[in-house]
Amino acid sequence: MSESATSGAGISVAAAFAGMRSAAPVTFKAGCPDCRERFELAASAFRLAIGATSRTTFYSFTCPGCGAAVRKPAGERIVELLTGGGVRTLRLHSTL
Repeated sequence: MSESATSGAGISVAAAFAGMRSAAPVTFKAGCPDCRERFELAASAFRLAIGATSRTTFYSFTCPGCGAAVRKPAGERIVELLTGGGVRTLRLHSTL
């Protein structure tokens, strides 16, 4: 697509994005159950796995304090917040 391409409203793509600013990176507050440290992590530090049940839906990250691999359950609200914040998501499928 060239810079002179237009959107459905008849304005150029370059003009449509001219006033936009870059968004601030999303961070989430988290805590480590092992070392009890509390911290903020970027969305890129998390992984979200969405399974068929609440037992198989969780998020994970590595504690920056002690290096522990942390895995916590993710209810509907957590899933909504993490996906909205750009956390990479893996959908788990079961085979019958």
